Amino acid sequence: MRDNNELIDILKAGDRRREERRRFMRTAATATIAAGGLSLLAGCGDDDTSGTVTPTPTPTPTPTSAGITDADILNFALNLEYLEAQFYVNAVYGQGLSAAQTGGTGTPGTVTGGRKVTFTDPVVAQYAREIAADENAHVNFLRAQLGASAVSQPAINIDGGATGAFTAAARAAGLIGANDTFDPYASDENFLLGAFIFEDVGVTAYKGASTLISNKTYLEAAAGILAAEAYHAGLVRTALYSKGLKTPSLRTATDKISDARDSLDGPTDDDQGVTGDATTSNIVPADSNGLAYSRTTGQVLNIVYLSKASLAAGGFFPSGVNGNIRTSAASG
Repeated sequence: MRDNNELIDILKAGDRRREERRRFMRTAATATIAAGGLSLLAGCGDDDTSGTVTPTPTPTPTPTSAGITDADILNFALNLEYLEAQFYVNAVYGQGLSAAQTGGTGTPGTVTGGRKVTFTDPVVAQYAREIAADENAHVNFLRAQLGASAVSQPAINIDGGATGAFTAAARAAGLIGANDTFDPYASDENFLLGAFIFEDVGVTAYKGASTLISNKTYLEAAAGILAAEAYHAGLVRTALYSKGLKTPSLRTATDKISDARDSLDGPTDDDQGVTGDATTSNIVPADSNGLAYSRTTGQVLNIVYLSKASLAAGGFFPSGVNGNIRTSAASG
């Protein structure tokens, strides 16, 4: 197993290879936001292990409706990035984020589950490494933006055992029986299905949050992460569709996961699998205008908490997320 220093070096190298693609993020990282009436510290970018420029203070952004600030929205996003990063970094390297990347306000938690995938398809392995580097960078970037107000990583369950969140999600979707388990680290195909659970949710979460962000600098930054997440989702959906041409059960599995997400987030039927019909692909889950759809924060929490009820914890976040946005929507 690699030690933490070596892992961080590998992730840094991945970040540097994509420096041009994320340049606008670094530009946005010259500022840090203020929240809850507290000015953030100018030099609080020390936790960033990706080499992100230390942020400098800017005026407090105007709070959004219902007292939710831009900082609250970015902290909500940071919780989701912790989840994705821990999944991908564990799958690629066999261990998760460093302690320096997970501290902050709120109740800190540990990660249950996660291990290295023995990839057999070199293309899937390359995708996994690239996405892991991006998600690691997203954590560092958001933490740099938030500075002293960044929330700590909450308890995360990414286990594929009998009591794991992935198993609970797979049972709810009808992928496996009531007594079976789903291990996303067991094969390339299982890894892709595990990634499929997260990526589409991330895209719709960032799109939904875009209307709540008042500061244009942070809106541009969020748009940059949204674009990256959409690329990730496209990679995962394309790989599943391609593999599903030989193994139709994979495409069927995406339909079941999609239906499960739809059942959790309310009465609308927006979510989509990767197959349009028996002969066409559906890589981009868009509406009749070719537009991606949105989810509210409550709907996103319904999915990651694996519940239709209004809850503050469950599923992939057994103790809930940290920050001021914590409760899922009552959709059942």
